[in-house]
Formats: sequence, structure tokens, C-alpha cells
Amino acid sequence: MRIKQVFMAMTAAGVLAATFALPAAAQNRVVTIVNQTGYVMVRFYGSNKGSTSWEEDILGNDVLGGYESININFDDGTGYCIFDFKAVFSDGDEVVTKGVNVCEIPKFTYN
Repeated sequence: MRIKQVFMAMTAAGVLAATFALPAAAQNRVVTIVNQTGYVMVRFYGSNKGSTSWEEDILGNDVLGGYESININFDDGTGYCIFDFKAVFSDGDEVVTKGVNVCEIPKFTYN
């Protein structure tokens, strides 16, 4: 009988852990990036807080015109919610924003 009680306690603990782990893994990481600068955004990077580089340009061959927006899914499989953003504009300006919580914000605007 003792083994059954231990097994049931372990099973309950596993279910409890899964209950708390699932919401973090299931977080929505889609953020609308809005460019309201009037300049064309020619490159955009988003790297999770555990990364040591900017990774790849998310826009690739595309650009984000002034007063346009794009939806970006920041779910890179790592489970991170905190990302650093780097936007490069056609006038040469680079804007770096650190510590953006992509699990909590639906939109990020460049003005």
C-alpha cells in the first residue's frame, strides 16, 4: 500500500508541475512591429536574452516602410520571453531596445 501512495504523490506532483509549466511554454510571442518613423526600416533583429549575437535579419530581403507594420513570431523554441530588438533605418539610424517582454506586449512601435 505504501508504494501506491508514493506513486500517487509523484503523479500528483508531476501533474502540478505540468500545470505551471504549460502556460510559460504556451505563451503567445507574436508581436506587431510598427514603424511610424517615416523612414524605411531596412533590417530588424530580435535576439533572446540568452543569445550572444543578433542572429539573422528577420526582414530578410524585405523592408518595413514608414507607417507600415509586420507581425513577428518570436517563439524561437528556447522558452525565452525577454528579447532585445535592433532596428536599422534607411537614414543610417540604428535603434537598440533591450529587455522587451514579447510574452506580454502585442505591439511595439518605433516613433
